[in-house]
Amino acid sequence: MPSNKMLLEGLLFLVGEEGLSLEQLIKALNISAQECLNLLQELESDFQASHRALTLVCFGGLYKLVTKEEVHIVAKQFFENEKTAPLSSSALETLAIIAYKQPITRVEIEEIRGVGCEVMLKRLLAKDLIEEKGRKDSVGRPILYQVTRNFLDLFKLQSLDDLPDFSSIFSQENELFKLGSD
Repeated sequence: MPSNKMLLEGLLFLVGEEGLSLEQLIKALNISAQECLNLLQELESDFQASHRALTLVCFGGLYKLVTKEEVHIVAKQFFENEKTAPLSSSALETLAIIAYKQPITRVEIEEIRGVGCEVMLKRLLAKDLIEEKGRKDSVGRPILYQVTRNFLDLFKLQSLDDLPDFSSIFSQENELFKLGSD
């Protein structure tokens, strides 16, 4: 059986930059407020006392894991270099979902793709192909994403109306998407 501290760390990792409130953590772990605060303090100490890349922060009543400053500097350089790198199929897939479904949250994108996309969103943000559109009016107020003017420029579109019809791309007649073909 995993420890509550392990579960706490895992939950905070999974929600990413959206974070979780103390109340959400208490409910998820089914523990008392004091026990949860103790676990948060232990987890924070674990991150500070080791050579780990992450640290625990609390901003606006939301607990989240973020990279330490040393990692942030290297990551910023990496993502700046990534601006000129070609887009992977995963990036194109994520970008297409955003273009057709915008404004859309990270969780909604992940439900469509079936895999996590936080890193992909950071790359697309760094390439200035997507931007934050605000926050969804729902629990946790998740960030909404939309494509940018640079997206339109890259794909030589006047507007999103110039995107191919979604149903024609993903129709069952389209050979690329037939399942079980040889």
